[in-house]
Amino acid sequence: MLNIQMHLTSWIFPKGHRIRLAVSNALWPMMWPTPYPMITSLTLGGDTGSRLVLPMLPAKGASPTPFSSPQPSEARAGIRSTGASWPGEWILQRDEGRQKATVGWKGKSETEYPWGKGTYHEQLTYDADDAHPALSSVRGEAELIYELNGRELTWQGHLSVTSDEKNFFYKYTRELLKDGQMLKQQTWEEAIPRDHQ
Repeated sequence: MLNIQMHLTSWIFPKGHRIRLAVSNALWPMMWPTPYPMITSLTLGGDTGSRLVLPMLPAKGASPTPFSSPQPSEARAGIRSTGASWPGEWILQRDEGRQKATVGWKGKSETEYPWGKGTYHEQLTYDADDAHPALSSVRGEAELIYELNGRELTWQGHLSVTSDEKNFFYKYTRELLKDGQMLKQQTWEEAIPRDHQ
């Protein structure tokens, strides 16, 4: 038997509404898969069956604590944003024949300032293999470009995280370019033991 406490939420389900509970061995790409294939069994019904226990709220409880009314925020002159990198666009490609999946995400935003313009692009690609979950990976590219008077500054990031049964392998490269010419570059690389992951 396994007791799992769920995270607190502020959701309230009115009487008569139905609740769906999904049980899964992984939540890819939100959480890294376990290194070995797994099978989960649920027992239904009877005294030993799986159950979901939710707290019950009284129909009429104490009055909520009053909050101050929201105040208007000060508008900044000359700044305009378009787009939002999150939630962006998600694409799932599933190969049922080879039991592999690829999830792609990308987002973009732009901000105009009195002194220039900033453009941000980011994309991530997640790969997973049902038969070999230890060999999952994520690759990412990010670019932030500031167009200033007479020059352009670009920050680029290149991410790679892979794994095997015992380790995560992390590599990240950060680059700074001015008008397309490389000014600085640094790479961080590390093997991290899985420690029960």
